[in-house]
Amino acid sequence: MNRRAACTAFAAALCFVPVPPAWCAPAALAVAEVAPGVFVHSGRPLALDAPGHDDIANIGFVAGPRCVAVIDTGGSVRVGRALRAAISEHARAPVCYVINTHVHVDHVLGNAAFTGAGAQFVGHALLADAMRRSRDFFLKNYADDLDAPASAVQIIGPDRSVPLGGDLELDLGARSLRLHAWPKAHSDCDLTVYDTTTGTLWSGDLLFVQRTPALDGSLTGWLAAIDSLMGTPVKRVIPGHGAVSDDLRAALMPERQYLQALLAGVRAEIAQGKPLQDAVREVNPEHSGWQLWDATHPRNVARAYQELEWE
Repeated sequence: MNRRAACTAFAAALCFVPVPPAWCAPAALAVAEVAPGVFVHSGRPLALDAPGHDDIANIGFVAGPRCVAVIDTGGSVRVGRALRAAISEHARAPVCYVINTHVHVDHVLGNAAFTGAGAQFVGHALLADAMRRSRDFFLKNYADDLDAPASAVQIIGPDRSVPLGGDLELDLGARSLRLHAWPKAHSDCDLTVYDTTTGTLWSGDLLFVQRTPALDGSLTGWLAAIDSLMGTPVKRVIPGHGAVSDDLRAALMPERQYLQALLAGVRAEIAQGKPLQDAVREVNPEHSGWQLWDATHPRNVARAYQELEWE
């Protein structure tokens, strides 16, 4: 009998005790306090089809005097529960907000772990629609990352939205977070979270560090977002993947250089009348040994080609 089944059976024997016994509770995720009240769990450098793929994104929380805001919940309900356990260890206040930086599975499938606690789910104005479009894909490909039996009810979208191109302030009690909803960039629903108390920016997947950036939205839009972010005065940035940095501009520069090279390379292929297959083979910018290059870069070329061929 596996651990989950054992827990279920034991709870049943105890007449359906609403709180599982301690030995069934998930272990807390390891988190680092990178600034006062700002806690980050660093994701693992794995592909989405590798064992452990549910724990590849940087996720965490900001603790205020009144309540706690979660920023992304990981790629499974298991990871979400482990994050919730970490919050219980490091903060006394309840969770009042669960913020998703975008729709990708490694950032949102832990949401179900935070239902029933009175938390408000917050995201980009286009996130709800993106979640609806992704629901069948998640259920087909990531059912094992949900509680059995996997169901659409466990895929939780936002009940409060940040307007496209606009901001939303969230109050944690003498501590505020400023959320910004970006035009189409890495995805079509990217959101950043800025903690005004510590000057910490959660960039979501607008920033990858030492991991090949994955294009799922607009190449030109992503470059525009990066250029805008570079002028933002922050003390530190927490990327969607990779190490926390105290120099936002320096952290963004390798990604910007890659995306610019991708843009120029694909445009050159199109100008020469070459087909997509040639572009995938021939566009190969310098990448400094980034993780998952062989799997991610060809898809980026194909996505960029589809965007740019109709310029």
